[in-house]
Formats: sequence, structure tokens, C-alpha cells
Amino acid sequence: MRRRALVQSGAIVLCLGHSLVRGASIVNVRIWPAPDYSRVTIESDTPLKATQTLIGNPPRLAVDIAGISLNPALRELVAKVRPDDPNIAGIRVGQFSAEVVRLVIDLKAGVRPQVFSLAPVAAYQHRLVLDLYPLQAIDPLDALIAQHVPKAPNAEASSPLQTPKPAKPAASAPAMGSTASTASAPASAAAATPSLPLSAPALALKPGGSPGAFIGPSAPVTNTDRLIIIALDPGHGGEDPGAIGPGGTQEKNVVLQLAFLLRERINAASVRGNPMRAYLTRDADFFVPLHVRVQKARRVQADLFISLHADAFFTPAPQGASVFALSQSGASSSAARWMAAKENKADVIGGINIKVKDAEVQSTLLDMSTTAQISDSLKLGSTLLGEMGRVGKLHKGSVEQAGFAVLKAPDIPSVLVEAAFISNPEEEKKLISEDYQNQVADALMRGISAYFGRNPPLARSRTVS
Repeated sequence: MRRRALVQSGAIVLCLGHSLVRGASIVNVRIWPAPDYSRVTIESDTPLKATQTLIGNPPRLAVDIAGISLNPALRELVAKVRPDDPNIAGIRVGQFSAEVVRLVIDLKAGVRPQVFSLAPVAAYQHRLVLDLYPLQAIDPLDALIAQHVPKAPNAEASSPLQTPKPAKPAASAPAMGSTASTASAPASAAAATPSLPLSAPALALKPGGSPGAFIGPSAPVTNTDRLIIIALDPGHGGEDPGAIGPGGTQEKNVVLQLAFLLRERINAASVRGNPMRAYLTRDADFFVPLHVRVQKARRVQADLFISLHADAFFTPAPQGASVFALSQSGASSSAARWMAAKENKADVIGGINIKVKDAEVQSTLLDMSTTAQISDSLKLGSTLLGEMGRVGKLHKGSVEQAGFAVLKAPDIPSVLVEAAFISNPEEEKKLISEDYQNQVADALMRGISAYFGRNPPLARSRTVS
């Protein structure tokens, strides 16, 4: 009996040893659907090696992951595909060979995939990331114009001011051994890529008409007022939760809700008879790189850029709201320098593909911030801070400055607002309070209106290129 027990124990050890040798353990799987792009993340305790093949008809992406076996964690990907995902129709997983698992991602339309790995950071272990960028993008500027300029009579369905219709869901790919699948779902509205070129339809003066009338591509000239565009930037998102309060509240969720409330107020307001529109750099829970946030604001030729955050510190004691602007000559305090360094780490936590050179190019371009932009940003920040002081305690009574990457638009007054300290238990409760969120949104709206009251927006006569 003892000999038999030893033999059985040895067999168990051999099996376990074989399992350990075979490769990584999957820690978690996540899917982040968004109009900009859909992200699939596979987190493991050791690095994963993957190869991918893009298949065009029907559109699908096959990804082979070496050194692992099909397990329940990977099968969870199947059920995590949402019906409203703009890009992914379904996912199937199967044991392609002895030590290779294959994922087949059925797509709703063609994509530009990026597959890359991320080293451990913050709470994450090794991550294999699949970013699926749509080939057909909605122009965010056209979307704003379409809200304001009436459709021309007998306009063609393919007018650039209209949202393209999404492609039909892809058919299923050939079956594999030991697979799981999910049904295809109707495609949602067509998506916009986060890598936006710095070119746009002219926002110009209509000859002989009202100042700032929009002239869209191939669109009739229409008598409209000057449209005031405010870019709202809810910080963090997706893989990057931002700061987390002692009660578990995530910064990314708080600031997104605040952005929705402020958007309602902006869209209902006007400046000297000119209507206002809010443009959100993200309107759902997905990650947007810092340089893309700035790029998006420039793409819609925003008049202001306001990045929304909820502060955090090592201890629960600090409290109060803060407003920050960019600095060209160093931080205004050690706290501001620390805050900028923390916020600038969002790209590392959220996860960007460092092999893509676009981020480096944009970073160089956006270092050309002007003295005039910073001066206007300080005026805006001071006005917002004054209104925030009417809502609650201020952490500091003046606008602070530091090298925030997200504030580097060279031609847009830009500020970063910390609504409160989410790391303070009392302020965390306020941040999730509907009453306080409405108070903050009202204060920011008053600040925006007051800023334009002192600094009327100029007529548009430029095209970003």
C-alpha cells in the first residue's frame, strides 16, 4: 500500500512539473469595447508569445499563443464579448496544437490590429494586448457639425457629415477542435480611431455671412453662428483605473460621470448668442493615451480643454479641489511636480504600444506650447478655481503649474481640474454623491461662462493641418 501511495504521489508530482514547464498561468482576461478601438487583454504570471494572422473575408483575426493550454480563464473571453462592441462580433478559443492556444476573433468590419506585450506595472502582471482599430473612422469634427448644421435637401447618403453605416457581422470562421464560441451581434455605430491626423474640414468665415460659420467638406455653406467647442477629458479609463479611494471608488468612473453632467450643461448653453458643444475624449470605460487626448481636442478645434480628475495622496488627510496649468519653466511646487509625474504615468499603466512611433512624433510636436496658451490657461484656471471655491474647500488658492503631458496643446487653453481628494474618506463620499457632482458641474459651467465673458472667442479662420 505504501509503495502504491508513493507511486501515485510521484505521478502527481510529474504531472504538476509538466504543467509548470508547459508555460504561463492566465491570471485574468478583459475586453474593453469602444468606438475608438476594442482592446483584448490577457494577463499572465510570465510573458506570453503570440503571432497573429489577419484574414479578410469574412474579417477575423487569428492569434496563436505559445506555451499554454486551454483553460477556464481563456474560455471566459467568449462570454465577455458584449453585443454592442463596435468591432468584435465574437471570440472562439481552441487548443490548436499541443502547446498552442488559438484565439479567433470574428470582426464586424476590417481592422488594423496591434498585438504587443506589456511588462508588469502597478497591480498588473504581464499583459498580452490586442488592440483592434477600425479601418473606417467617424470624423469627430463632422459629428459635432452634424449636430448644428441642418442637412441639405437631397443630400446624398454618403455625405461626409453623416455617420457611415456599420458593416454586417462577419460569418463564423472554420471550426477548430475543442472550441467555444459566442454568437455574432449587430454592429453598433461606426468607430473612430484614436490615431487622428491633424487635418480637418475648415472652420472658417463664411464669405458675406456670420463669423465662424462652418464649411464642412462637400457640404453647402450654411448661415450658422460661431460654434464654441469645449473638449472635456475624463482622466484614465480602461486598463487604467486612476486613483482608488479607501471605499474602492475608482477615479475613472467618477470623472466620467462628472463629464456627462458637465456636457449636459455645456450643450444647453451659449456664449453671446453662439451655441456651445462639449466633445468628450472618451465617453465610455476605455483607455486613451495622453497624446491622443490632446490630438482629439485639436482635431475638433476645441476652444478650451478641461481634463477632469480626482486627486489622491499617500495619506488620507489632504483635501480640497485644485486646478493645474502647463509650465514651461518647471513646476510651481514640489506637490505640483509630483502630481504631474503621477498623471503622466497613465500611459504606462493604461498600456501603449511603444513600437508605434506616432506617440513619439506627437510628443515632439506638442512640446511647442506657447506663452500665450499658458497665459490663457492660467486665466481659465483662475476662473474655474474661484467657482470651485464656492462649492467646497480648495487645496490651494491659486492655479499651480507643472509639466502635464495632457495639457500640451499649443493652441488651446488647457487646464487639469482635481475635483477633490478621492484618497480622503470624506471626499470620496462626496465624489460619489449626485448632489456634489452636480455642484461641481455647475461650478465648472459658471467658470467656463465667466471666462468667455472676459475673453470672447475669436472668429474661426484657421484650419488645423
